[in-house]
Amino acid sequence: MTKSELIARLAASNPHLYQRDVERIVSTIFDEITNALADGDRVELRGFGAFSVKQRGARTGRNPRTGESVQVSEKFIPYFKTGKQLREKLNSGG
Repeated sequence: MTKSELIARLAASNPHLYQRDVERIVSTIFDEITNALADGDRVELRGFGAFSVKQRGARTGRNPRTGESVQVSEKFIPYFKTGKQLREKLNSGG
């Protein structure tokens, strides 16, 4: 599901809201999650999961084309851990 499909579904299931308002709400939620992660915070949505940031240290990698060693700098990556209710729903078949 894409962001626009999510917005369309939410707008269809909430006819009392304008689509532009639903779009603004979804964008605001995503922006707040992004900003919290950028600040190093953890975002937990009970029953759904938790977003956090993990640090990958600097390392020596290999260029797959040439086999040459290259230095890969330290980086931060987003990490998502599913919540218990989501895991149970996925494993129960629907």
